[in-house]
Amino acid sequence: MRDPENIRMAEKLDIQWIGFIFWEKSSRYVSVPPAYLPTKQKRVGVFVDADIKDVMEKVREYALNIIQLHGKESPAYIQKLRHLCGEHIAVIKALNIATEEDLEQTFPYNGKIDYFLFDTKAQKVGGNGTQFDWSVLSTYKGNTPFILSGGIGPDDAEKVKAFHHPMLAGIDLNSRFEIAPGLKDIEKLKHFIYEQNQ
Repeated sequence: MRDPENIRMAEKLDIQWIGFIFWEKSSRYVSVPPAYLPTKQKRVGVFVDADIKDVMEKVREYALNIIQLHGKESPAYIQKLRHLCGEHIAVIKALNIATEEDLEQTFPYNGKIDYFLFDTKAQKVGGNGTQFDWSVLSTYKGNTPFILSGGIGPDDAEKVKAFHHPMLAGIDLNSRFEIAPGLKDIEKLKHFIYEQNQ
């Protein structure tokens, strides 16, 4: 997110994290800090194969609580990042999933991150608005919690409610809840969250 008023309105909702995308090729790229940053939710910085020095800069500038990695970041890269950030910063590693075999990507990262984010395998990075077959996650037996991502929209409330997995930590709501890139449709979010809580 990047619009101050939009952030203020989202902050009033029953959500835990608000994200800021620091990848220049994204239509949601945040080039300068918004005039208002959330104080009630944790701040997530999203990066794609960024230089560690640049990540650290954003962590300080935006007072990030969580780093989300969407590129080909290696376990060694993550280890170095964690060493510099300290244990108080959580790390999410996004992985693109289409089949059960894709879950094998999790193995090298086990014990090195706090969460996986399982996204839809696609040509472009994130925000594709398409879903993968969530049933493949039934074979995920890892000890690292995961966030479900990839094209979850306002009409998926029942489907999300019906999805159960012992390691599910949350869901990522992005492109299908937008009026424009980086600008959330607060009413759609509000309604979806209400449906989840029923």
